[in-house]
Amino acid sequence: MNAPLRRVGVVAMVLFGLLFANLNFVQWHKANDYRTSQYNGRVQVAEYDRQRGVIQVSGKPGARSEATEDSLKYLRQYPFKAAYAHVIGYKPVNGEATGIEYIENEFLAGTSDQLFADRLRDLWSNEKSPGGNVVTTLSQRAQDTAYKELVNNNNDAKVGAVVALDPSTGAVLSMVSTPSYDPNALVSHDTAAANAAYDKLAADPNQPLLNRTIKETYAPGSIFKVIDSAAALERGYNINTSIPAGSSYTAPGTTHVIRNAAPSICPESQVTLIEAMTESCNTGFAQLGVRLGPQAITDTAAAFGFGDDSLRVGQLGKDNGMQVVASEVGKLTTASGGPDQPILAQTAIGQANARVTPMQAAMMAATVANGGVQMRPYLVQQLVGPDLTPYNIASPKVLRTSCSPSVAQSLQAMMVSVVENGTGKKAQINGYVVGGKTGTAQTSEGAKDHGWFIGFAMKDGKPIVAVAVLLANAGSGGSGEAARIGGQVMKAVIADRGGK
Repeated sequence: MNAPLRRVGVVAMVLFGLLFANLNFVQWHKANDYRTSQYNGRVQVAEYDRQRGVIQVSGKPGARSEATEDSLKYLRQYPFKAAYAHVIGYKPVNGEATGIEYIENEFLAGTSDQLFADRLRDLWSNEKSPGGNVVTTLSQRAQDTAYKELVNNNNDAKVGAVVALDPSTGAVLSMVSTPSYDPNALVSHDTAAANAAYDKLAADPNQPLLNRTIKETYAPGSIFKVIDSAAALERGYNINTSIPAGSSYTAPGTTHVIRNAAPSICPESQVTLIEAMTESCNTGFAQLGVRLGPQAITDTAAAFGFGDDSLRVGQLGKDNGMQVVASEVGKLTTASGGPDQPILAQTAIGQANARVTPMQAAMMAATVANGGVQMRPYLVQQLVGPDLTPYNIASPKVLRTSCSPSVAQSLQAMMVSVVENGTGKKAQINGYVVGGKTGTAQTSEGAKDHGWFIGFAMKDGKPIVAVAVLLANAGSGGSGEAARIGGQVMKAVIADRGGK
């Protein structure tokens, strides 16, 4: 065989080999991806051939599928509309599901391995069993209250978030982000209309599709003083230890003057730690942060969950829940490794580079109420098969121990003083011990301040609920309004549990 023919033969063999490899790659490696692709029309028809399961909220359907007469036999419906959009999510014809619809997609669709017996029975009965049902941890009363209060807040803040947790278990009782949207328009079988509705929401500068409870971080303002206080208490301070205060403070190495919100707040040269918390004394906590130093602040924040980018909220024991973006303290040292005192002073009052999600803020309050033990937050209480067979009942799990019980007890006393004697009075609930911390966080120049409140309610020494409320760019009085909303949400949880 001459050289040209040999070259042609080699090229032909190489091309045949590549074709063979590609064929095997498609048939074996990519087959499942093509089979389950959202753009596979046959898959869509098959998926809608089985009634999708119900997502339950306080025994009522937050998501259900109703029969239709078109080629896709069932239409997904969301009776609670915008109030639950970010937490329940939605399941579009084209595109990926969100929220609980995403977390439990296989179980709701009936394709989970746990429902194999149901699918096996379908072969004999020539029928298709519905998908499985999801029982959430949400309190309908608390969720509805949180949404109504955020939308109708007295400061006309357009952006906000509420998270309420059961401190002793980690169960998510409320999870609301505003502005929100009606998910029903996004699941229409008219895919052109659904896509247009999505594009309109995606283009909205107010970002209604963004779940601010877990996907956005904000300057925490004075709620960060809980972290400062925990750091001090773990290092020998007690609630009656005196700390430097005064009407103003300028950290070494800067000309920026830190002042209190009003001249009447801690003008004394010394105040106790509990007085500083009650009054929300900026000068006191700024100086405390400088005294404690970078390591103490960073370590304590990490103990409460800051910097954790692995947290997911969904079903306990599963890793496909909704990811919570990490809250951050920021760098507190100079280029040479020493303490950056101006940044420390600003961070201690929740400014500089400190950022927190509403979920993390709620977890801070829940941890204090639960004696220093931080529980892993979860949304799915139980999975129930179409034949009412129970699966995967949630079993609460400890996430971390953030502080000692004695420190938690001191923090409780300090936060109770805030609600009884200080800036958080609007969160008071008759017959219950309520603790909290308000926060006002400066944002960009010319923008209104954020208003924060974190808090908890207890009865007979046992924690009932913890809450975080954010009113972004709420301006003057925003933290007081956040405290009022926090009190209303906690009252709703108490009422749900038979309290008054």
